[in-house]
Amino acid sequence: MRYAPGTATLHCPQCGHDAPIVPAPRSAATEELDFDSARRGTVPEAHAEVTRVTPCPSCGAQVDFPAGEHAARCPYCDTAVVADTGLSRHIKPRGVLPFAIDEGAARQAMRDWLGSLWFAPNGLRDYARKGRQLNGLYVPFWTFDAQTRSAYTGERGDDYYVTRTITRDGKRQTVQERRTRWRNVRGRVQRFFDDVLILATPSLPKAHTDALAPWDLSELAAYRPEYLAGFMAESYRIELEEGFAEARAVMDRTIAQDVRRDIGGDHQRIASVQTQVSDVTFKHVLLPVWTAAYRYKGRSFQFVVNARTGKVQGERPYSKWKIALAVIAALIVAGIAALVYGQT
Repeated sequence: MRYAPGTATLHCPQCGHDAPIVPAPRSAATEELDFDSARRGTVPEAHAEVTRVTPCPSCGAQVDFPAGEHAARCPYCDTAVVADTGLSRHIKPRGVLPFAIDEGAARQAMRDWLGSLWFAPNGLRDYARKGRQLNGLYVPFWTFDAQTRSAYTGERGDDYYVTRTITRDGKRQTVQERRTRWRNVRGRVQRFFDDVLILATPSLPKAHTDALAPWDLSELAAYRPEYLAGFMAESYRIELEEGFAEARAVMDRTIAQDVRRDIGGDHQRIASVQTQVSDVTFKHVLLPVWTAAYRYKGRSFQFVVNARTGKVQGERPYSKWKIALAVIAALIVAGIAALVYGQT
């Protein structure tokens, strides 16, 4: 049986039978784990699991294939993969965003996106018309919560104007000149960060997944394996500490904005920021995408569809012939315009 996107049921494609998924309490989806304990390797057994994962020989993605499936194609690079018996112990997902749109809707979204691309090779449009199968995939993410308190030093700049008399083109004029008065400042800001979302795999370009946002994390369901039935899931390859380092960078950028607002004035200079981070917690969550990989002249190009909203992101090749023809056409139009202008 397969999970039916947009429902709370498992569906049998052979006989049409539906079976409801008994949901776990939603509080289980929002339960946070202590970061310091996990970093020391003391994750409780209840929050760990062992799954069969198969690394792609081309891109290295570690894909958890559905039970009983022994051969497939990598959802990221379209390389043939044969499932092995490799086992991986990792932190169990706490929450999952179930698929909301089915493959047909995702394919239409991708077809519309491909059709909007300028200078795309004809083979790319043929790919869209052939309706090749998309892969439903759960992508691993970390979310981090943290309380931060920051002390800063810097300078506040306030603009003021002075009146000057100048001579311009032989005429005396009165002008206003803007100047900035700077003074030293110091202060404190604090912020609680909730669900800073960090991609936990290098298999997808981060620019793509960032562009698929926002994700409706308020709709996270408690993890149940039934939601993964019929789909692939990738194990995280960016470990917890590395993920938190990236989350800190996100937090620091937000804290810098808070500091600038706290300094006020017309201009701000930040000299130093000392941040204390406490009460750090995390979750491992799975977010759904439809993926396709297109090969063009020996290269693999990825397309990713947000399986909640239908938003599409991807890589695309360019047709040199189409670009050359467009340049020639532009030169011809410019030449005709110049000829007509010269005769008037």
